[in-house]
Parts: sequence; C-alpha cells; structure tokens
Amino acid sequence: MRQPTMEITLNNRKESIPEVDRMTVRELLDIKKYTFKFLVVRLNGQVVPETSYDGTLVSDGDRVMVLHLMAGG
Repeated sequence: MRQPTMEITLNNRKESIPEVDRMTVRELLDIKKYTFKFLVVRLNGQVVPETSYDGTLVSDGDRVMVLHLMAGG
C-alpha cells in the first residue's frame, strides 16, 4: 500500500508533503519550520487566526500563504 502524500500550494509553489493525508495549520508550520513570531496564514484566501491554528485542517489541494511580519523603525 502506498503512503499518502499531500499536494498543496504553499506561497505560490507546489509542495508535496509525504506520509500525510491531512494536517492542521500548526502541524504545517512545524513541518516547514516557520518559527517567526508574527505570522499571517491564509488558507484558500481566508485568514486563519493564530488561535485557530490547532483546529484548522489543511487538505490535499489547498492553497496556503504564510507571511511573516517584520517590525522596523
């Protein structure tokens, strides 16, 4: 039996994530090692609040944008 692989578009690039058929936004951030303090995540065009990262599922074919905000002065 083949291992599942999720195909998503992450920041306008096709990504294959092996051994996964679904995951939460938090799991995706961990897998991709996004560690910036201020992130904005959009899933299929909708902003996902940080409080929803653990409960929002990313599925095969989804479009995800992860942007990090930087402060300057």
